[in-house]
Amino acid sequence: MTGRLLYRARGPVTLVGGGPVDAAVLEAALALAPEAVAADGGGDVVLPPGRRFGAVIGDMDSLAGADRLRAAGVPVHHLPEQETTDLEKCLYSVAAPLFLGVGFLGGRADHHLAAMNALVKYAHRAVVLLGAQDVCFLCPPVLALELPARARVSLFPMAPVRGVLSEGLRWSVEGLAMSPWGRTGTSNEALGGLVRVGFDHRVVLAILPMGLLPEVAALLASEEPGAARAP
Repeated sequence: MTGRLLYRARGPVTLVGGGPVDAAVLEAALALAPEAVAADGGGDVVLPPGRRFGAVIGDMDSLAGADRLRAAGVPVHHLPEQETTDLEKCLYSVAAPLFLGVGFLGGRADHHLAAMNALVKYAHRAVVLLGAQDVCFLCPPVLALELPARARVSLFPMAPVRGVLSEGLRWSVEGLAMSPWGRTGTSNEALGGLVRVGFDHRVVLAILPMGLLPEVAALLASEEPGAARAP
């Protein structure tokens, strides 16, 4: 799905969804991605002092404070199509080098799964979903991160896939056939030092501890899968 470009960011963007939003997680996201855009009901989230939304985008089936936002000068973009979620509407109508999504993990299970599905559908966007304990993102062609020993590294395939590279993990995934209905790679661990992982298709989600957000954000920003491209 593509659509009109509604917001062009100057740098990384914090996307705020309508699910549970942990204040500390929101602060961590805004520290790395100061521009904020809300997905529908995420516009009702109170941002820290001195912050404001650059836009609110969605089908507007859950936003309660639309009039308040408009009165404050925040553009509220109503996209009535029902082929995509509000997160996807933001991803196809906002141009930014990196998106940090809060309010998409946790809460309703169907919303949680739809957000993870969007990571694969919009593989050309650099997106990290943040929860109270986790960061979740689509593995780049080669995931390479310096990780402390015993750091949790969970790898979940969203389609059948085979590991082609595995270094620095307690349990190697090289040569391993994985699928959503078969073997997955959850609860693996880093040995300490450089971890390098690759798969034959870009359909694997990585789930790491929230404390690794700065490293993950830097990695994905350097990949720039869609930074200069308008939707």
